[in-house]
Amino acid sequence: MKYISTRGTAPVLSFEDAMLTGLARDGGLYVPESVPTLTHDEIASFAALSYEEVAFKVMRPFIGEEFTDRELEACIRHAYASFGHAARAPLKQLASNHFLLELFHGPTLAFKDFAMQLIGHLFQTALEKRGQKVTIVGATSGDTGSAAIEAFRGLDNVDVFILFPDGRVSDVQRRQMTTPVEGNVHALALDGDFDDCQAKLKDMFNDFEFRDAVGLAGVNSINWARVLAQVVYYFTSAVALGAPHRKVSFTVPTGNFGDIFAGYIAKQMGLPIDKLVIATNQNDILHRTMETGAYTKAGVTPSISPSMDIQVSSNFERVLFDAYGREGAVVAGQMADLANGGFSISQGAMEFLREQFASGRASEEETMATIKATYEATGEVLCPHSAVGVKVAGEHLGNVPMITLATAHPAKFPAAVKDACGQDAALPGRMSDLFSREERVTKVPNDLTALETLIHNRTGR
Repeated sequence: MKYISTRGTAPVLSFEDAMLTGLARDGGLYVPESVPTLTHDEIASFAALSYEEVAFKVMRPFIGEEFTDRELEACIRHAYASFGHAARAPLKQLASNHFLLELFHGPTLAFKDFAMQLIGHLFQTALEKRGQKVTIVGATSGDTGSAAIEAFRGLDNVDVFILFPDGRVSDVQRRQMTTPVEGNVHALALDGDFDDCQAKLKDMFNDFEFRDAVGLAGVNSINWARVLAQVVYYFTSAVALGAPHRKVSFTVPTGNFGDIFAGYIAKQMGLPIDKLVIATNQNDILHRTMETGAYTKAGVTPSISPSMDIQVSSNFERVLFDAYGREGAVVAGQMADLANGGFSISQGAMEFLREQFASGRASEEETMATIKATYEATGEVLCPHSAVGVKVAGEHLGNVPMITLATAHPAKFPAAVKDACGQDAALPGRMSDLFSREERVTKVPNDLTALETLIHNRTGR
């Protein structure tokens, strides 16, 4: 299995090299040359398997020979051993033909754990064999950072630097990033919003002298391994509701487009998905794009669902690559236009996108109302991101079962939950002392040179 860049000029890489590289050297994102498919019978057989067994069968064709079966199985087993639910990603019924996929039973209470815990073990296995050290830099709107820190804390061959927008994440999210005591972990509060964090991350990757000097690696959703790990729960949840013998739909609250792109890959692999619904909050660039055909930045307004406060959805580039017939030069041109504010998508490409995705948005008021109504009707307490998904899913319900992805535990956003439905969302017992732990955080300017100097100094590379 080989991986190519969405912009067409970077070296073709193996899975392991693409994982360790993150962002391609031409600024693009790595995708597989072709997507392997599973037969009807192979998908049906998943009904008798554990989550870990399905993960192996779904991911194995993408990984190639660099990881042995035994190594991959061990990485998967260790990745999910600390999850707080035996099913890993259990389903809960909300209403007739509407189900919630709980993705918050991992160590940091968010869906990012499914990918990040696995990547931590894959990185460790690969780096130990190579005798290599790397510097991981990540940008987060809240959950990726804590999941990355949890996955890599204490490892001898990895230094982790996480950029998050100062004052724009919840208190729980911030403390999950700033309270680990391991010396290889560095939480950096950047003066700006998430898009500023993400832009500085890409600037570091495009500074090849710096990138090579510190051994830069990325674990944001730009990393293909992140997307691949998330494909698995589309299969397990769909099979639990009768796939492949019947179709299933999904609604995905998304900001950076990585989680719903994983659903798109599952569909390409043969999972019979009827609808893939993009759910956005008030920062609705993806919904606006689907409606108008223009991808135009409009500024970020802080919300109660901060992980979706994004205007540059990195993984959208991956689906644009397919929408334009995998013409890397076209994608590169549009990404250059994005730097100047936005671009228009051709009629043919928009037809492709609308065949693959539906979309919707939820205002702040609608999100709060959904948390309240869902609790009153079902007793289920939703985080604000999951509520965005539930609200939008309600507009797309039909005869096909709908699965809405619950992306975070409500205890990560206690103030919003309390305001919406009057309930106190308690942290699990293992995190009960989170607010008594000492924080370690460095405030940094929105300046590339300052960031690179800090990383040079702390890594000694």
